[in-house]
Amino acid sequence: VQLVESGGGLVQPGGSLKLSCLASGFTFTNAVMSWHRQGPRKSRELVAAIFADGSVTTYADFLKDRSTISRDNAKNTVYLQMDNLTTEDAAVYYCCAQIYPIASQLYWGQGTQVTIAS
Repeated sequence: VQLVESGGGLVQPGGSLKLSCLASGFTFTNAVMSWHRQGPRKSRELVAAIFADGSVTTYADFLKDRSTISRDNAKNTVYLQMDNLTTEDAAVYYCCAQIYPIASQLYWGQGTQVTIAS
């Protein structure tokens, strides 16, 4: 299993970023995909998740109205669009896969850094 995130970087407050996660090594349509983040001196927290067919999504309250998770099963890729970013959103963002039917283990990417600064 391999998850490779991209799209992080430096953005000004109020700006937008679109993160991507390219998955390989498993059947992508068997996996619930999610994004998590870990800020400085903070625990890792769920940002958003999407079911295998994209029919159900869920968001953390802190980004619920400012983000969209989506997936392209033909490209084995999951995305996270984030808008109106604030300094509180600065973190390393991780892609995660929970692969069914076993689903007992979470697989993580290496993370992509999001920095918010004017």
